[in-house]
Amino acid sequence: MKVFTYSEARQNLSKVLAFAQLEEVEIKRKDGTVFSLRSKEKKSLSPFQIAGIKTKASTQNILDAIESSRMDQHE
Repeated sequence: MKVFTYSEARQNLSKVLAFAQLEEVEIKRKDGTVFSLRSKEKKSLSPFQIAGIKTKASTQNILDAIESSRMDQHE
């Protein structure tokens, strides 16, 4: 774990953030207060991943609606 003083962290923020991507970083103030810093993991979600909805429609209702809409397009 890398430890920085408040002044060091303030003067070298990009360096501190780079370390925080790899491991936890501590920043210490003169009064003894200690802060912990680490990066969050990126969530890689598919753009097609959406929350579901509750409905009373059955699978067959949905398939019938799709079939009906396709028949309307051919007419």
